[in-house]
Amino acid sequence: MEPTFVSATILLILITDPLGNIPLFLAALERVSPARRHRIIARECGIAFVVLLLFLFFGKPFLRVLHLTDESLKIAGGVVLFLIALRMIFPSPSGSLFGRTDGDSEPFIVPIAIPLIAGPSAMATVMLMATNDPSRMLEWSLAVAISIAVTYVVFLFAGQLQRRLGKPVITALERLMGLVLIAVSIEMLLSGLAAYWKNLN
Repeated sequence: MEPTFVSATILLILITDPLGNIPLFLAALERVSPARRHRIIARECGIAFVVLLLFLFFGKPFLRVLHLTDESLKIAGGVVLFLIALRMIFPSPSGSLFGRTDGDSEPFIVPIAIPLIAGPSAMATVMLMATNDPSRMLEWSLAVAISIAVTYVVFLFAGQLQRRLGKPVITALERLMGLVLIAVSIEMLLSGLAAYWKNLN
C-alpha cells in the first residue's frame, strides 16, 4: 500500500511518540532552568528535523553505495519499528524508551534530538518514503516538518500535560501507539518480503 501525505504524517508522529517520551524529556531537563528550556527544545527539534531531512534526501544514495536493495530496507525498517513498538508496550525498568539519562548537564543532540525524536525507526521510515515515491519529496518533507512541530508543541507544554493527564493516561497512550506501530511494522515487513519473493521469481 502506497503511503499518502496524511498517513505518512500520522506514522511519523506515532514513531516520534512525543506524548510517550514526556517522562524522559522532563528527566533530561530536570536540572535545566525553565528560562533555558524553550531554547533547548527549539534547538533539539531543529537538529532532529535536519537529521531526518538528511536521511530523506541522501539516505537512498547512501544505501546504493552500500549495495542495499529497497526490499532489505523495508524488511530492516519493519524489524526496527517492531522492536521500538515492543519497547513502547513493554518499557524498560527505568521507565523510558531509551534507558536512563543524566540530568547533571544540559542535553545536546543526545538523548533528545537523537534518538528520542530522530530515532532509528524514524530514519528508516523517511528513507522508505523517499524510496517508494521520490517524486513526492516535498510532501515527505512537509510530513517530517509537521511531526517535528507536533513534538515541539508537546515538549513545550510537557510539564502541564504530565500534571493534567497524569502518568497512567500518558502510559496508556504510549501503549496504544505501540500497538498501532506493531501493525504498521508487520505490514512493512510483509511488504518487503513479498517484494523480495517477487524479485526471486
